[in-house]
Amino acid sequence: MESIRNNFFEAQNLLEQFNADAKNFKSIEQAGNILVEALSGGHKILACGNGGSMSDAMHFAEELTGRFREARRPFPALAISDPTHLSCTSNDYGYEYVFSRYVEAFGAKGDVLLGISTSGNSGNIIKAVESARERNMQVIILSGKDGGKLANMADAEVRAPWSKYSDRAQEIHIKIIHALIHFIEDKLVNDQ
Repeated sequence: MESIRNNFFEAQNLLEQFNADAKNFKSIEQAGNILVEALSGGHKILACGNGGSMSDAMHFAEELTGRFREARRPFPALAISDPTHLSCTSNDYGYEYVFSRYVEAFGAKGDVLLGISTSGNSGNIIKAVESARERNMQVIILSGKDGGKLANMADAEVRAPWSKYSDRAQEIHIKIIHALIHFIEDKLVNDQ
């Protein structure tokens, strides 16, 4: 029972650390403004991540195309998660290219890439960012630890407090994702 309880206390401690730093909320607002500007200009969002972070990218996209809190029009967001694309690209080019090839196919000027990496060093997300830059896309990164290489590649980076394990960063990431979706709805639905 102690290990179960510790999971919740560790998560609470990380959330308190995150909440104590006002720059985190400014970073979320900065990322939210990038997303709102893109969507209001008729552009789309591509989201990517590995493992649990891919699930978070999928969750982000489905909340925008489906429904979050209120009924409203769908917003164009895609998670790079098609298994046939992932297996084909990793087989033919290498796993490092699974996201960048998709960005090359579907990314356009004015679109946004949302990359989720708990280490900030995922090679395939780094490649995706490079492809996004070639297309004049903006980049938002959700990271952890020290932000890794991706921290300096982003237009907006929101970082979970340092933790040894990815699950703690992912717990912060899902709260950031929900805050971003709520921000988008407030700006593009409730302000109309």
